[in-house]
Amino acid sequence: MVAINHVSGSAPVLHQHEFAWIKDFLYKRAGIVLNDSKQAMVVGRLEKRLRHHGLDSYTEYFRLFGRPGFENETTMAIDLLTTNETYFFREPKHFDFLTQHVLPQQSPRRTFRVWSAASSSGEEAYTLAMLLANQSRFGQWEIVGTDISNRILEKARRGLYPSHGAEKIPQALLKKYCLKGTGEFDGYFLIDPALRKHVKFIYANLIGNLPNLDMFDVIFLRNVMIYFDMETKQRLLERITKYLVPGGYFFVSHSESLNDMKTDLQIITPSIYRKPVDA
Repeated sequence: MVAINHVSGSAPVLHQHEFAWIKDFLYKRAGIVLNDSKQAMVVGRLEKRLRHHGLDSYTEYFRLFGRPGFENETTMAIDLLTTNETYFFREPKHFDFLTQHVLPQQSPRRTFRVWSAASSSGEEAYTLAMLLANQSRFGQWEIVGTDISNRILEKARRGLYPSHGAEKIPQALLKKYCLKGTGEFDGYFLIDPALRKHVKFIYANLIGNLPNLDMFDVIFLRNVMIYFDMETKQRLLERITKYLVPGGYFFVSHSESLNDMKTDLQIITPSIYRKPVDA
């Protein structure tokens, strides 16, 4: 039985040994490296959970992880400490390359599959969906989005976004694939259900046990490796690229590269790689 105390009026303090513990925990569970500058961020994101449970210290809170009756708290803490920042048509040169060089090479006779490996709230996956849907030559296609945050995946599945989030969506695609909210949804837009049926979102810890995903023609793993150390990056790259078909394309963000990493991927242009056809 876990004892729940009533918090005092003052905010709990995250001591250095407690910060060291959560840093180690997050690294082991999600591969994410927190540097010392993130201590205030941890407090900002977890303090409400302490108050929710009526706890006076972070040590008491961390002891809840894995306890009977608190099974979801571990997932929620990782959820809260995971950064989920994204937007539609982020790093547009990648999408230009996809439409100008990758898609014209594909056969319309088979299902074309793309993995948005850190899909966050879905903007990247739906950007890809708009581009594929706009290619009338494709008969079958599918986008799979995965993320470590169940909370953010639920948002992605809804496909409902504030109107300002549409700023970078080309007007023709916005008109074709997005619905303007009215009434209680005024100030929002919804991804068309006809488009959403081609996109599915699945929970996945990229350094944990991955679900059965099958193979992909294109994998986007952008703005993920910046949070990992070199050992974790190498392990992650090896695991992810096993799901890439020979000749398939692999995208990282413009702030990332595979320099100094062991890989058979061939660089096409900075941040874009291809798996050898004879792999």
